[in-house]
This record gives sequence, structure tokens and C-alpha cells, in this order.
Amino acid sequence: MASLFSGRVLIRNNSDQDELDTEAELSRRLENRLVLLFFGSGSCPQCQAFAPILRDFFVKLTDEFYVLRAAQLALVYVSQDPTEEQQDLFLRDMPKKWLFLPFEDDLRRDLGRRFSVERLPAVVVLKPSGDVLTHDATDEIRRLGPACFANWQEAAELLDRSFLQPEDLDDPAPRSLTEPLRRCKYRVDQTARGNRGPGSGSPPEPKGGAEGGGAGELF
Repeated sequence: MASLFSGRVLIRNNSDQDELDTEAELSRRLENRLVLLFFGSGSCPQCQAFAPILRDFFVKLTDEFYVLRAAQLALVYVSQDPTEEQQDLFLRDMPKKWLFLPFEDDLRRDLGRRFSVERLPAVVVLKPSGDVLTHDATDEIRRLGPACFANWQEAAELLDRSFLQPEDLDDPAPRSLTEPLRRCKYRVDQTARGNRGPGSGSPPEPKGGAEGGGAGELF
């Protein structure tokens, strides 16, 4: 997927506007992910109406407030704004994890032609291979919300990154506030298990029964 932007710069939509300008940086942000190319413009009323929907869709899949682990999802805003000021204004309230192309990069227009974008807004969904999964997912996102991702993940046969090495050491996997409670709930007390006997609260074994008949034993 990073090859789509090979030799280009992508910018993170944070206060520092960090630039991703190496193959390694692009790979960390885009590889083994579904990538949404969001074609929009701040001067387009339809885009202004759709932007909050897309913002909430993305946040509910990637923000630690909503999910234990962020979905394997990246979004690149492909601005069709007439001026850089309008582009900046449009991005001001959008998620910090969004990426965008520099305004002076002609790839903004080339991608529109490459993916046959005929109207705004448009959301092209790309598989990790770079193949198109959906030419325009705007209606699907409006109707289904975050449930779209599960459908896309299955269709793209996306490799679960739980089996991969950590991708981003400066962005640790988000954890929910209830995770420590879940860990305590399912923790096995090996000492208690190894010292069961009279007075431990365990029911007596039936006479003549097979040894070790652990019916109801969870572990």
C-alpha cells in the first residue's frame, strides 16, 4: 500500500503536522491496513455534511475510548479544495490520525482520475494490496457506520495484526479501563488449585469414581 505514495510526503493531521517522507514511515502507517481515500472539499456542502459522519466512523474504530485495540484502518484526505487555507480549515476539526497530501502535490488530482472519482464526497476503500475494495463507500458508511469495517476486513482477508510484530512503538496499543478487571477475573490462582483438599471448599470425590474427573473445571 505504501507504494501508492512512494516518493511522496503524507502529513499527519496533528498540531505539529508531522511529515511521513520515507518508505519506512509510510509502511508503518499504511501496510496491512485498509486505507480509505477520502476525496472532499471544504467548499462542498455535501462534504461538509458528510465529514462529521466520517469523523465519528473513524474515531469509533480507532480511538481508545471506544475500542481496546485500534482497527487496522488508515485514512488519507485527498483534498479537492481550491485553496490551502480551505483545506486547513476543513481539517481543523478532523481526527489527528488522519493523513493528507500536501496541497501543492499534484497527486491530489491524479488520484481522482486514477480511481474515477466523479462526485464529492467519495471514499475509496483499498485493500492492503492496493486493489480497490469499494469505489465509493459514502452511502455504506452512512447506513451501517462502524459495522462496515468488519465486512471490509472479511472481504479483504485482512491479516490480524495480533500475530504481527508491533507496528508503532510510539503509539502503544490502546487499552480500556476495564482491562485490568478482565485480567483479574480470568487469572488462574495456581496456589489454590494445587492445594485443594479437605476444608478447602472442594466437594468430596465420589467413592468408586474415576480419579481426576474434573467436570465443571474451567482450566
